[in-house]
Amino acid sequence: MRIGLNATCFDDRPSGANQRFRLLYGAVIRRNPQHQFLIYEPADHRIAGWFADCSNVIARVTPVRGAGRLTRLATGLRYWRTAFRADAVDVFETFCLPLVAAPCPTILTVHDLRSLQVESRVARAIARMVLRHAFARADHIVSVSAVVRDEIAAFRPGTQVSVVHNGVARSAAASCEALPAGLPDRFALAVGHLEARKNLPLLIDAIGRLRDSGAIRPLVLAGRDGGVRDQLRGHIAARDLGTVVHIVEDADDATIRALYAACALVVVPSSYEGFGIALIEAMAAGRPLVTSDIAVFREVTQDQGCYFAVDDPAAAAAAIDRVWTDDTERARLIGYGDMRVGDFAFDALADRIAALYTPSATASRARAAATEWNRS
Repeated sequence: MRIGLNATCFDDRPSGANQRFRLLYGAVIRRNPQHQFLIYEPADHRIAGWFADCSNVIARVTPVRGAGRLTRLATGLRYWRTAFRADAVDVFETFCLPLVAAPCPTILTVHDLRSLQVESRVARAIARMVLRHAFARADHIVSVSAVVRDEIAAFRPGTQVSVVHNGVARSAAASCEALPAGLPDRFALAVGHLEARKNLPLLIDAIGRLRDSGAIRPLVLAGRDGGVRDQLRGHIAARDLGTVVHIVEDADDATIRALYAACALVVVPSSYEGFGIALIEAMAAGRPLVTSDIAVFREVTQDQGCYFAVDDPAAAAAAIDRVWTDDTERARLIGYGDMRVGDFAFDALADRIAALYTPSATASRARAAATEWNRS
């Protein structure tokens, strides 16, 4: 079987989507040597190099650049038609929007529906149009959580969706030499892009409340700027927390591993997520976890976590302080994470992805699509 993977939206920057493709689909490829995988790369990144050890991978360098949905759409209009005719893939899987639908079963992975929550009415209207088109044309949808599956069902009832969580490997030993200089010996850690939905001002306010009460709980924010870095720096300065809250930008994998290994606890205060990879990374690193009380975090932690209301800095402060000081609670959270993290092993998740490539009811629709393409 020839399986096409549209990797044109990926690059070498740290992100949950890039990590999922590199590690989870790496497991899919390595566990299925009987299949041939055609990886359609963006013009500006060599994604197939992630799987250089796999003899069943063929790289296709496309003219499609990684950034910009409209640019990808415009560039791909002629390219994809030619590529599909030349490559004759049996299944096509894509990870970005607008949807590229092939004349064969087409699978779309959806990480979240946050585009429906943007402030701009025009942007929301465009997002609704793009999603409706994608959900109508794709033969099957893969969501990264049951919460996202339910959001898709509410948006377009009847859409076929399979849930395949993100994966993680248990952490290898991390070198303290990879830690940035100047960090405190003990700190709370938040990992993720510095963007509005991560709800980091609330976390900074919680740390400020603790400091004001005499409890110094240093915080490290590790992530690339997603548009709110300067706002966060201003918020830290306004609270006079410059010696308590530290921002580490552009950390590589070794630095992130070292931060997980060195921290006292991991805090994830997001107001919206499709999954939350930092949760399972904390579990894999053996770190206790404190999160905002949103549905997907309860899904990932099976209601066994330590939560705070998404809009309540006092509750966040109390939860952080509890896990910081209470050895019994720390042990409970670490023990639960050690048990739960096995559910996110790459091999088992990879087998669920591979099962979607088998012949199914999508074949009739694919035949109809192929007929239409051949006539055009």
